[in-house]
Amino acid sequence: MKALVTGATGFIGAAVARALAAAGTDVRVLVRPDSDLRNLEGIAVEQVHGDLRDRDSLRRALTGCAQLYHVAAQYSLWAKDPSIFYDVNVTGTRVLMEAARDAGTERIVYTSTIGAIGLPPDGSPGTEETPVSLDQMAGHYKRSKYLAEQEVLKLARGGLPVVIVNPSAPVGERDIKPTPTGQIIVDFMKGRMWAYIETGMNLIDVDDVATGHLRAMERGRIGERYILGNRNLSLREVFEILSGLTGVKAPRLKLPWQAILPLAYADQWLADYITHQAPRIPLEGVRMAKYKMHYDCSKAVKELDLPQTPVEVALEKAVRWFRNHGYA
Repeated sequence: MKALVTGATGFIGAAVARALAAAGTDVRVLVRPDSDLRNLEGIAVEQVHGDLRDRDSLRRALTGCAQLYHVAAQYSLWAKDPSIFYDVNVTGTRVLMEAARDAGTERIVYTSTIGAIGLPPDGSPGTEETPVSLDQMAGHYKRSKYLAEQEVLKLARGGLPVVIVNPSAPVGERDIKPTPTGQIIVDFMKGRMWAYIETGMNLIDVDDVATGHLRAMERGRIGERYILGNRNLSLREVFEILSGLTGVKAPRLKLPWQAILPLAYADQWLADYITHQAPRIPLEGVRMAKYKMHYDCSKAVKELDLPQTPVEVALEKAVRWFRNHGYA
């Protein structure tokens, strides 16, 4: 059995590729010629060059693959040219799904995001069935992923054998970029967190996310969405856990997200017009902070037997990896 994995050089994609290789699957990965390949070190995979914006390269990559894990995405809270989010995440996803359909791919797992899942107005955890609309999506990343998911759902209704997974905030080893969540951990370890916003998140071990992908491929129902998450925490609770792991004191000063908003707007302006570098205070991250991103993950636990490694263990692995690799 051969499986194609897109995004295998990234945090989640690398974990998926490693889990597949460990399970004995013949793994092919789609990489760009200039990709950072550090996350693929130590695993036997076939590398093929291609790009989600190159239809012909996708067709070639899919040849002979019975399974497709589409994990790749333009994942960030800022880009110099926002059109890249839609070119890669929306158009690229649709083209890849159509190519997989035409190639006769037997099963597909599409990696969406928890951000495409709705949140109830009463503050209770969101589920796969919570209504949500494009107007509720904050920022180009979330908007593009929501639109991409709608494209995948449309193709699923037309017979495409695809299962959708919506990971929450993964933490663990090999977060080389790092992800926005990983950057919070690094900044905490460096003592940069002098205050916090009372927001909420759902954390999960990245290796459990990878297992969730494999089990979605094996057991997931076609056209269904599965939240791959674990424990709902406040940001303050995350910092308390990190404090116990690192010895760094957790911040005590709590700020309303509105207090940070002017700084985020200023940082965004500097990034857009002066530095052309990602802002230190991402505007979209501050906007999202007004929501407690808490979710009910019971569907994936019940139907996919999604592992639930303690969040403390996942954070300890992240701290150790960042420390051992010179991030903090």
